[in-house]
Amino acid sequence: MTHEINAVLKETAAVKIKQPTFKLSPISSVIASVIAGAIFFNAGFAVAAEGDAAPAVVKTDAEKKADADKTKADKDKPVVLSTITVRSRNRIEKLQDVPLSVSVVSGQELERLQATDISAVTQRLANISWNLGNQRTSSLSIRGIGKQGQTEAQDPPVGLIVDGVNYAYNALASSYDFVDIDTVEVARGPQGTLLGKNASIGVINITTKRPSFKPDSSYSVTLGQWDTVQGRFAVGGPIIEDLLAWRGSLSVSKGAGDITNAYNTDQTYTNKERVSGRVQFLLTPTEDFSARLEADIQPRSSETTNGRTIRTQTPEFYSDGKTKVNLNADAQTRLSRRWFSQDPQYTYANDYLNGGDGGELVNNDSQRGLVTGSNGATLDLNWNFGQYRLTSITAYKDYHFNAVNDEGTPFDINRNSGGFFNDYQQVSEEIRFSSPTGGFVDYQTGLFFLHVDNSSLYQKVWGNDAGAWFASPAQYTSLDADGNGRYLLQNSLSGLSMAFNSPAGLQKIENKSEAVFGQANWHFTEDLTLTTGLRFTHENRSNLASSYIRDQGNAPELNPSSVGNVQLGGFDSVADSGANQGLLGKLVPVDPANPAGAKVLVNNNTATQLQLADFVANKYFGVAVTGTPGAAYNSLTANQKKQVANAKALRQAQVGVVFNETDLEKFEETQPSWVFSPSYKINDNVTTYLALQHGEKAGISQATNGISNLVKAEKTDAYEIGFKSTLLNNTFIFNAALFRMDIKDYQQSSSIEDKYTTAQNNNGITSYTTATANIPKVRSQGLEIDSIYNGIEHLSLRFAGAYTDAKYVEFTTSAQPVENGNLQATQPYQDVSGEQLPGASKVTFNIGADYRLPVFNDKEFHASLNTLYTGKYNSDNTLSSYGWIPSAYSTDFAFGLGNRKGTFDVNIVIKNLFDDDTPRSATWNSYTPAVQRWIGVTFSGKL
Repeated sequence: MTHEINAVLKETAAVKIKQPTFKLSPISSVIASVIAGAIFFNAGFAVAAEGDAAPAVVKTDAEKKADADKTKADKDKPVVLSTITVRSRNRIEKLQDVPLSVSVVSGQELERLQATDISAVTQRLANISWNLGNQRTSSLSIRGIGKQGQTEAQDPPVGLIVDGVNYAYNALASSYDFVDIDTVEVARGPQGTLLGKNASIGVINITTKRPSFKPDSSYSVTLGQWDTVQGRFAVGGPIIEDLLAWRGSLSVSKGAGDITNAYNTDQTYTNKERVSGRVQFLLTPTEDFSARLEADIQPRSSETTNGRTIRTQTPEFYSDGKTKVNLNADAQTRLSRRWFSQDPQYTYANDYLNGGDGGELVNNDSQRGLVTGSNGATLDLNWNFGQYRLTSITAYKDYHFNAVNDEGTPFDINRNSGGFFNDYQQVSEEIRFSSPTGGFVDYQTGLFFLHVDNSSLYQKVWGNDAGAWFASPAQYTSLDADGNGRYLLQNSLSGLSMAFNSPAGLQKIENKSEAVFGQANWHFTEDLTLTTGLRFTHENRSNLASSYIRDQGNAPELNPSSVGNVQLGGFDSVADSGANQGLLGKLVPVDPANPAGAKVLVNNNTATQLQLADFVANKYFGVAVTGTPGAAYNSLTANQKKQVANAKALRQAQVGVVFNETDLEKFEETQPSWVFSPSYKINDNVTTYLALQHGEKAGISQATNGISNLVKAEKTDAYEIGFKSTLLNNTFIFNAALFRMDIKDYQQSSSIEDKYTTAQNNNGITSYTTATANIPKVRSQGLEIDSIYNGIEHLSLRFAGAYTDAKYVEFTTSAQPVENGNLQATQPYQDVSGEQLPGASKVTFNIGADYRLPVFNDKEFHASLNTLYTGKYNSDNTLSSYGWIPSAYSTDFAFGLGNRKGTFDVNIVIKNLFDDDTPRSATWNSYTPAVQRWIGVTFSGKL
């Protein structure tokens, strides 16, 4: 046996595979040595037990024909629900034998209802939800936990695994269709003692169909409303019989959205523009070795996810009902200015609000689709040593994101009103060793390495109308008074481009993770099993951040001399209103010990700065420049100097905080995860279990206004007690679990001290801002139910539901909602302890039905339905009273006819059958509408 192992290892060593280089931490090095020793030690013994995955077997033609005959004979038999399997623990196991809250949905069920994106997939699973946003800001929640302002340096709240590869970036879940799917599983609670990347809330595991030596090809073509065309194709089979097989899939999805852009009617929200391809090769040179190589490409394409917003009028009063809202910065006030009211065809009431056509139009001149693209490759190697298995998964994945946004008008205000530009790359390596099952103990153990590089740029570009839009009332009145002032007003911001500090500027993020993990099942009796698992993850998170001007635009001469310690090349003049406004120099305290006391004007401009001031006088007012620096500027009238001061102040307010590249405080920590879960099989049909789990999410290296603001690790303790039952002669599965999750230092946006602005105030007044921080304590508890019933001929029913009480146990520094804007100066935060978490519904459930009736001898009529109920929830992270979304139902329905051989099928699909129009999110002056009912027809079959 030892000679056979050595031969396999020598043969493997001859195959040179380029893998990423990782440096092990001391703890990982020690445990890696122990694992390696265990592999050789255990492989030397013959164990008479059934392995978790059978080696490849070459079958004769007669055996293959017998298998085909059996498949045909079994086709009409009722589904035996006790045989439903999952892969959540890396083994093919019966769903009912897994002592965790796990749900599974098949690829077939998803295909029938055109459920291909992550939002549609989660509608079929219990107590998991998709929080609306764009491809970068959307997020997954489990048990009401996970909706928060996602940052580039933050781990996803819910893990996503696709074909064994962990996606460590939130955006990778939301940008593409998932097609050619075998199964989708969700495991709730902290994960990580079995595989890959740890996740403190739960994991979704998506498995696509694998290459096979049985030829297979299928197609699906969909035509539908809004110019929808979708094509899905998959083909595979042997290349070299019993040695090399392949499988390829292609997905193309194009279509318009249900909301039209009035500025450009060819642009709709949200359009579909998705193309993806995947190819896999399976090599099986021996019964004990297999290699699977997978490559996937999603070419860059654009979808108008941002901008699908309908605006409503801002309320007149704040929440106290007495204090009037300051509307100086509101669109209603700005659009009433002469600059914007010259075109009578565009008005605030008829065009800006409600989309101008009953909520079905938006009006954006600069909005472009979000551009996303991704490439990936995976090498999955498996060796069987007797009935032990060694697995290596080496993977690469990248992602590109580029957003160009608009403020919602047809004016040239924002050529890009804050858009992210991301280039993300991850390289991972997982080595896993699995023992056979059937003895007293079976186990899995392994190592995991992950290296992430993410360059994230938050960019902002101002247009020709930006000055008139962003000017304060006093600034606008001064500058719009004459032609010279309007020239200053237009130039003040036109063409200016920044790596904008709010919220992030430019970040160069590097994350390194090293982990060792193991899990064992101890079978004390045939009925009593104890599952234990332990993981240690060493996290090293670093971030280089900066905020700077990328393009000076039309008026670099209007820059301030400096912002903080960054020189911007401008000249100093008094910005404050009053007798000194516009005069060259600075107002400085007479007594430095009393910064709030009397001030005196000091002209500290250099000769170069004075020459720049003269250039401004010449450019905007035509004053001739003399040989004396500063003379031309000083010859301006007091009113002209005030106009210059207002234009400079307007520009500086938009530039905001700038800072040079800063190496932020690192997060470095070794984090434990563990599970302790006894299960007891009462009889063949009922199993009970208890699960105690602990998981942690890495901290965040980030900056707030250029100052390092390290966020601590998030820690979750989960408790679960449940049972799994198969009843009514194996026709009814009913699983239920009571759960509780206590989370310490929950990562979410909060009101924190703005140390930069406080220092700039120079008056002892503390300023606050909103940034990702740690919430002391959060709790989620409730009941989950998963059930399937197949006891009625031709009909399969599924029900999954949950009651979830997810709340802040302690959160005294939540940012004030917009309706409390009048309190922010004196009460910058609010206490929301005891309140329901944003995005968390107390009651959720989905009901699925699948009916299949043989007709016309060789044909089959089929109908499928899925209804999702979501109880009311608050869509706003500050728990605004305007953020509440009422409870709603959404139903998808499909029916059709096909032949029983599967070679042709026609299926009518209706999404949002009852045209539910409940908004998906809301603020006090806008909302995101539901997607309207859509009808299409799908032609599919096998070739």
